[in-house]
Amino acid sequence: MHARFVQPVELQAAASLRRIAGVRLLTARTTLQPLGPADVDAVHAIWTHADVRRYLCDDRVVSLQQSRDWLTTSARNFDTRGFGLWGVHVDGGAMAGVVGCQRWPSSDEPELMYALLPGWWRQGLATEATQAVLAHVFERLGHPLAVAATDPPNQASIRVLDRLGMVFAERVILHERETLVYRLSRERWRRLHGLAHTPAP
Repeated sequence: MHARFVQPVELQAAASLRRIAGVRLLTARTTLQPLGPADVDAVHAIWTHADVRRYLCDDRVVSLQQSRDWLTTSARNFDTRGFGLWGVHVDGGAMAGVVGCQRWPSSDEPELMYALLPGWWRQGLATEATQAVLAHVFERLGHPLAVAATDPPNQASIRVLDRLGMVFAERVILHERETLVYRLSRERWRRLHGLAHTPAP
């Protein structure tokens, strides 16, 4: 069964104090707040959690500086590409995870990424949050294609990609590890969510 578009997904300007040229995304249960270097402590705690880093960082404990560099790149991507990384806040609470996009290494396609702390797993939040990111990428930014990559043993991630309607494309070696690559076209996204006959923004 295909995942349904989570309503409502609203796009609001990010708080000016953050000086990040991103947008805040709202879903039924979550607020996705654009991230920048000032968020490094909270994000680093998520990325270095043993259960999160197993697949996200190839089980490496990244340094605080590496996390800061990634967030700096994210802020720059928001400014130049319109997408980056968002912190996931459930019902206005503390950060439960990170979702968003980075540039796929071999092209300008946005690569979907997501990581939630274990306490928030198996509640549909990864699907809900990534649906909002894809709506932003396809409907606001107009990208024709999005890509995602995951490790073959990461069945939970594969289930999320299936629910999003992403299609398996190829098996590659990325960072010396076997990786499954999935893609989703804007045309397929619009068809899955009943927008095929609606004029694109």
